[in-house]
Amino acid sequence: MKETTAVLLARRPEGTKVAEALTLGTIPLPDLTPGAVLVRNQYMSVDPSTRGRMDPGEKQYTTNFEIGGPLDGSAIGIVVESESSILPVGATVRHRSGWREFAVVDDSAATICDLAKAPATSWLSAMGQTGFTAYAGLLPVGELKPGETVFVTGAGGAVGSMAGQFARLMGASTVIGSAGGAPKCAWLTDECGFDAAIDYRTADMRAALGEAFPDGIDLFFDNVGGWQLVHALHNMTIHGRISMCGAVSNFGTKDQPSMAELIETVLRRVTIRGFIVRDFEPLRPEFEERVSGWLASGDLVDRATVFEGIENAGAGLEGLLNGANLGKALIHLSD
Repeated sequence: MKETTAVLLARRPEGTKVAEALTLGTIPLPDLTPGAVLVRNQYMSVDPSTRGRMDPGEKQYTTNFEIGGPLDGSAIGIVVESESSILPVGATVRHRSGWREFAVVDDSAATICDLAKAPATSWLSAMGQTGFTAYAGLLPVGELKPGETVFVTGAGGAVGSMAGQFARLMGASTVIGSAGGAPKCAWLTDECGFDAAIDYRTADMRAALGEAFPDGIDLFFDNVGGWQLVHALHNMTIHGRISMCGAVSNFGTKDQPSMAELIETVLRRVTIRGFIVRDFEPLRPEFEERVSGWLASGDLVDRATVFEGIENAGAGLEGLLNGANLGKALIHLSD
C-alpha cells in the first residue's frame, strides 16, 4: 500500500465553520522500516483542540496544521503489517496518526490496548486522553478533596462528563455541570450521577450557580471559558481553585467578557491553573487501573457520539464545536 485517504486542511476556517475548510485527499504511506507498523484505523478521536490547530501561528505545546496538509490526532486500530518486535499483526494499538484510514506508525509512538479491560472506543474516551485529562485536572491540578463542591462546564461533552463522574467517585459532596439543552442536562443527572445540571442556553447562570452552590464552589473544572467562567468566578469560595482545561467558547462567539472580571480572583483569593495533560504522564498507570475498575463495576458511564466514515469527519468536528455531541465524539472508519 502506497497511499491512504486522509482529511486535509483546505483553508483556514472562521469560527466553528470547519467542515467547509476541510477536504478529502490522499497522502503517501512510507515503506515499513524496522520498528514500524501499518495500522488500519478503526476509530479516530474528534477533539476541540483540533480547531485551535487550524489557525496560523505557533502553539507552545503542539504544532499547527498546514494548508494542504493532513490533520492528525488520536486513533485506535489494528496492526495489519509489522516490522516491529513488540507490535505484532492483529494487535489493537492507540497512536496519534488519526484523520486518515491507514497509518504507518513507529512502535515507540503506539500503545497496545487491552480490550479485556475496555472496548476500543473507551481507549479513546474514558481510558484515553479524554479521561486522563479529566483525571489530571481534578487531582494534581485541582487538588480535589473528599467533601468538596465541584462545578464542571461543558459537562455534556467528553472531558466534562468524565470530570464530573470522576469527582463523584472520588468523594465530592456536590457535583453540578453545565450543558446546552434539556437532553444533555437530563443525561447528566439521570445516567452520569451529577447532582444537578444547568442549561447554560436558558438559565441565568450566575443566579443558578448561587442557588446550586449556596456555600460556593470549591473546585471549578472549566472547559468553556467566556461568560461561564465569569459567572463561576462570582460564586467561588474563598481560596477556591480553578482547573483551566479549555476555552471552547473562543471559537463560537465574539461576545467575550472584559478582563476586568478577573478582579474576582483577587477578592476571593482564587487560584487558576491551566494545564496540558501530557505533563502528567507518570500518573497514567494509576489512572488506567482506577478507571478500568470503575468501568468494570458499572460505576462509570462512557458514552460516545459516533459519526460514520472519514467523509463525515468535518461534520463531526463542526458538530462537536457547536455542542451536538453527547459524551465523546468519534469517527468510525472500519471494523
